[in-house]
Amino acid sequence: STCACVEYYGKALESLIKQVKIMSIHGKMKHKRNKIFTEFRKLPGGILVCTDVMARGIDIPEVHWVLQYDPPSSASAFVHRCGRTARIGNVGSALVFLLPMEESYVNFLSINQKCPMQEMKPQTNVLDLLPKLKSMALTDRAVFEKGMKAFVSYVQAYAKHECNLIFRIKDLDFASLAKGFALLKMPKMPELRGKCFPDFTPVTVNTDSISFKDKNREKQRQKQLEQQR
Repeated sequence: STCACVEYYGKALESLIKQVKIMSIHGKMKHKRNKIFTEFRKLPGGILVCTDVMARGIDIPEVHWVLQYDPPSSASAFVHRCGRTARIGNVGSALVFLLPMEESYVNFLSINQKCPMQEMKPQTNVLDLLPKLKSMALTDRAVFEKGMKAFVSYVQAYAKHECNLIFRIKDLDFASLAKGFALLKMPKMPELRGKCFPDFTPVTVNTDSISFKDKNREKQRQKQLEQQR
């Protein structure tokens, strides 16, 4: 749903999935977007992490799966997203992840877009990659900061969802969401003010001590910290 989520999950997938080309596109990549898109189109296979900037008017041959991590803000955008696959008589699949409290979205799409859907049973023997993502955040400030920004942007986008009778921010399980983003601690943001999260355990490490793997960025950060002191 957001540029920050694309940045974070793109970075995560690069580290977690080997021997597969991972590319990312979002609206803030104004000058790089066409280059990335052209490069991706030429690949024999790969994964493209993107926002709705790629939801319509884009033709990539032989897209097998469209995975929608979060439902789009408009019902028509859902159909456009799905339309990136199964083009010109080809076969393809589209999957959207929904929380139990969001299941009425299925009926909404059926009525609003005449788009029937069927439930896909949860996969068994799924690898838990969150500990690895957490350790990445502990060893590289870039991953830690991207995760925090992604979480904040996700919550803010959820709060603005046009189907706010189905997607209610007050019903969101922030602790589980933070675990899903492999956060080391809860960020400070207005939506979380005054709330307690007994189901979320922050790390005991002082996150200010986490350094950037990029030596130039870390040097710049240390300079800023020195100025603040």
